[in-house]
Formats: sequence, structure tokens, C-alpha cells
Amino acid sequence: MLKGCAAAGPIRVREAGAVQCRGLGAAGRGRRRPVATSVRCSRPEAPPVTGLAAAAAAAGGGGMGLAESLRLGRLVEDGLSYKESFIVRCYEVGINKTATVETIANLLQEVGGNHALSVGFSTDGFATTPTMRKLRLIWVTSRMHIEIYKYPAWGDVVEIETWCQGEGRIGTRRDWIIKDLATGEVIGRATSKWVMMNQDTRKLQRVSDEVREEYLVFCPRTPRLAFPEEDNGSVKKIPKLEEPADYSRSELVPRRADLDMNQHVNNVTYIGWVLESMPQEIIDTHELQTITLDYRRECQHNDMVDSLTSLELADDYSTNGSAIGKQHKKEHHRFLHFLRLSSTGLEINRGRTEWRKLVR
Repeated sequence: MLKGCAAAGPIRVREAGAVQCRGLGAAGRGRRRPVATSVRCSRPEAPPVTGLAAAAAAAGGGGMGLAESLRLGRLVEDGLSYKESFIVRCYEVGINKTATVETIANLLQEVGGNHALSVGFSTDGFATTPTMRKLRLIWVTSRMHIEIYKYPAWGDVVEIETWCQGEGRIGTRRDWIIKDLATGEVIGRATSKWVMMNQDTRKLQRVSDEVREEYLVFCPRTPRLAFPEEDNGSVKKIPKLEEPADYSRSELVPRRADLDMNQHVNNVTYIGWVLESMPQEIIDTHELQTITLDYRRECQHNDMVDSLTSLELADDYSTNGSAIGKQHKKEHHRFLHFLRLSSTGLEINRGRTEWRKLVR
């Protein structure tokens, strides 16, 4: 399992001459602030600093106030969800000049963290409520599911909406919808499940009524899902890969750049490790459509990891009614994945990916 990240990321500013204007991120319990709707301006003026930004500035957090005023994000739906827009940079695309799945996952993490900041949750990297901080409790990811219908290209602007809600007595879930800002087309969706863990003992904890009351005020009043739950890949069980695997990469080593602010391997790194053992012929002719990961164990900076992959033979390919489901099934391939510690063989996570034929 991995620790949830709730830290603000780098300020995004368009390089080509003009400065990109940022809307004010709303702050506080259900409070909303005006948002600048224009994307570019020739002579930007400093926006007024209010809400969370003003509080940070008053407390001496001038940098925090500046970041809040420049971030192109805002609370919507009466403060029950959050939207933020991003431009796809040249260093975020792959050989096809489209965003990589790691880029998409990083943006999901960024907008989720900024949502937590906008409603006043802590900036310690854990998105914790006051009661959680008092009891040394944190959120950790237990499952992540991403579907990408169309990869944004270099220079495209994407808008990501996110919201969270309760998930039984032991966790929460966070959902995302990804749109092409220029057309309004939904180009991707994602969902995740989180459980509560004691930061010191590393044991799971039930979500108390006090904690639920603190975060549910920012959640939709009725359940809202990024995917229809019936016949949806995000809820399907992932079987353990049987060895010997069809493909493998051994003793992958975490880099310093793979560590997050909490000194653990960032969850996006696991996606890269899964893809390391994919057969090259699939990488060359297909693109990743869906990835699901179950997180079972934390990985430390001095661990080495084995990545195992095998083709999964299955008759059904769930696509949630999207256009990709109309393609012929023979153009799709599904794989099972297994990451383990090289030294002990203990499971880190297991996953499933689906790949569609690449159209050039």
C-alpha cells in the first residue's frame, strides 16, 4: 500500500511569451470563489488573495498564497467536487507525442492533492483531517483503476474533475473524469480505493465516526461514480499470476527520483515497473487502454523488485459502453502482472492491463 499524496505540485505557466492566467482555487467548508475563465492574457494583474491563500499569507506562508492564486483549479458542484486544467508538456509525452500513462497518473495524483488542499486538509502529504492527525492516521491506496479512451497530445489542455466519498466502514474512494478542455470530450476516467492505516504501527484502522464527519461534508450527498459498477473492470478481482511468467524483468531498483515526500516509492513508479516486463511487440503495435493495480505492500528505497507479466485469456472485455468496446476483440490483449520483492518473493502488488490496437 502506498501513502496518499496531498501536496501542491509545480506551478504550470505557458512558456510561449504570454503568461497563462490562473483561476482562484476555492477554500473552506463549501465556500466558493470567482474563477478566471480566460486561458491567456497579455498583461496579467495579480488576483486578490482570499480564503485559504489569505490565511496562509497571514500566517507567513507567502509562497502558499501565491501558489493558490496561480493554480487553475476550483471547487464546483457547491464545493463537492474539484476541477483543474493542465497543459500537456513536451516532457510528459512519449514516442507517439501523446501523454504517457505515467503522466495521466501523475495528474490524477496532483488534482487529488490540490482538492484536499482546497478544502483545508493538511499539507503534510497525507491529506489528513484534524482527528486523523491527532491519532496518527493516514490514507493509503489499496486499488487504482484508470481507463484512457484517447490520449491527449503535446500542447493539449485537459480538465480533470475529482471527488471523494465513503466506501464502507474501512475506507474511501476517489473518482476522476478527464476531458479534452477544447472539445469537452471525455477522454478518460479513473477510480481508486483508500484505506486508513496507523502511521506508526502500519496496521489498518476502521474509519471512525469522527473522521467520517470531517470528510463527508465535502462529498456528494448521493453516490456518484466515474464508472457504472455493474460489469465494470474497476471492481473485478485480479487473480495471482501463475509462474513461470511469460515475460519478466528482475531486480528493478528504485531511483532517488522515484521517492515521494514521505520517503516511499511513489505509486506512479509501480505503473512503470509493470510496463517494464511487457513484450516489445505489444508496446510497438498497441496502446494501453486500461490499467488496474491492487497495492499489497509498501516498497522502500533499498528494495529490488521483480516484474512478471503473462497473457490473460478471457472472453469478456469490459469497456463501460465506451467507443473502444465497438472494436473487434482480436485487436485487444489483456495481461496479468505481478510485482514482488526480489529478496523474499513477497507480493508488492498485482495488476491487469488491457491494450488496444494502435492507430497511427
